[in-house]
Amino acid sequence: MKLDENKNVSPFSIFIVIFIIAMLIVTFSGSGNSKKTSNKNEQTPYVQDDGKFRIIASQENKSMEEVVTNYAKSKGYDVEFEYAGSLEIMQKLNKGEKYDAVWLSNSIWGYMLDSSVKMTNSKCTNISPVIFGIKKSKAEELGFVGKTVYTKDIVKAIQDGKLKFSMSNPTVTNSGASAYLGLLSTLAGNPEVLTKEHLENAELKNNLKTLFSGMERSSGDEEFLEELFLNGNYEAVVAYESSIIDINKKLQENGKETLYAIYPVDGVSISDSPFAYIDNKNTEKKDVFEDIQTYILSNEGQKLLQQKGKRTWYGGTNENVDKSIFNPDWGIDTNKYISPIKYPSTEVIKLALNMYQTELRKPVHVVFCLDYSGSMSGEGERQLKSAMDYVLTEKAANDFIQFAEGDKIDVIPFSSIVKEAWSAKNGNQTADLLEKINKHKSTGTTALYLACEKAVDLLKDEDMNKYNVSVVLMTDGQGNVGTFKGLEAEYKKINKQIPVYSIMFGEAMESQLKEISNMSNGKVFDGKTDLVKAFKEVRGYN
Repeated sequence: MKLDENKNVSPFSIFIVIFIIAMLIVTFSGSGNSKKTSNKNEQTPYVQDDGKFRIIASQENKSMEEVVTNYAKSKGYDVEFEYAGSLEIMQKLNKGEKYDAVWLSNSIWGYMLDSSVKMTNSKCTNISPVIFGIKKSKAEELGFVGKTVYTKDIVKAIQDGKLKFSMSNPTVTNSGASAYLGLLSTLAGNPEVLTKEHLENAELKNNLKTLFSGMERSSGDEEFLEELFLNGNYEAVVAYESSIIDINKKLQENGKETLYAIYPVDGVSISDSPFAYIDNKNTEKKDVFEDIQTYILSNEGQKLLQQKGKRTWYGGTNENVDKSIFNPDWGIDTNKYISPIKYPSTEVIKLALNMYQTELRKPVHVVFCLDYSGSMSGEGERQLKSAMDYVLTEKAANDFIQFAEGDKIDVIPFSSIVKEAWSAKNGNQTADLLEKINKHKSTGTTALYLACEKAVDLLKDEDMNKYNVSVVLMTDGQGNVGTFKGLEAEYKKINKQIPVYSIMFGEAMESQLKEISNMSNGKVFDGKTDLVKAFKEVRGYN
């Protein structure tokens, strides 16, 4: 619209012109903190863009964050990482949570995305075999050093009571799921495709039950698996080859016996760590993604990943590796071809995960210590009851964390005093427990140390060959009845490793809970923003 000085223009017309111009400026300027976007017609403004390039990654890719962030800083990119379990990542993306890229542990999880999520440009960044790491003296005792080992040999050692191991939980971690699917495939005779019919085979189920009867500890993430192995007295672990390398470096530094890597010749699970773009129709973010991906796959980026124990060659053998990292003395073998298992369909994977949780895993005996002190009254009590309603009902099956028939559950409510435990001898029959939990009211102070003592006392005589035991301690305040020294003295008397997993809520003192977790080789979870989520997380560890 052109204004002519010789014509009369009304004030209202001038106001309209100014208003239109102002609106156009607002529309096309975007966020003041954002970088300028492309002028291409197909460009759609990125919703709520603050200039950050957000990557959601599997927890096992945490070791590689440094490689990306160092490069990003050199290019002026503001990169932000968020970590979650493989299944949780799929849930977040399917719910519409916005990220610019995803760094998965394994391509198999990408097939669980809804069609509305546009994941593109996916490329493998490295490969990680999931293998057994056994203390070398134990591996020699079993005849596994320098010999051809089959999965059935490992099952036989467990069946004979000669081997126990720890691993990440198959229902919440990739290394656990990959290892489990590999064991399924090899024990089923390595079929061309693992089917639902294979999962119904009684002999296969019995062999897997035997195998998992030897599992001493289950971890909800790979990082904690390394920690609990280093802090505890365990003889074997199922983990990524890179994790076993990392564990051995720390064991060696501390003058402790290292692990020996075992690669069963009948098949090993391989994770391919794909890095992919989430297409939110933002060409500038796509350019950043492509630049970062190109760097990861460059000679420099791949060399940095190798330094972290990641294989960057795709199939075959490699004799030209750094032997101080891929150490042959630890059984790490890059000269031998690894036979990878074939992963089944998404439908079969989901059925297999559910079968593990309900039929195959070693039963658990869990004691929940629940804070009903006065400060929990109101919203805190409501959230606690909502969390317990989730983990003790069929709702938990949505995340493959439901209890099973063979599980035992105790609930100890505490405030100023510690109440008698409410018990369920069948993990599928929890209605009475929930009724008592929902009827109980908050009042008084916080006897968390005494509650934890009682929980440990309940578990001290449990047969740990038949059950994996743990305590889940939830509190919103400071323990002011009983003492840590008193709890520690009672714990030492038992002389058993009973992990205590603590959930912080409200004004809980993290230092108190960390003391308890350090004593028991447990872990502290933060439930201050989402108590239900914290209870869901802790279920992956017991």
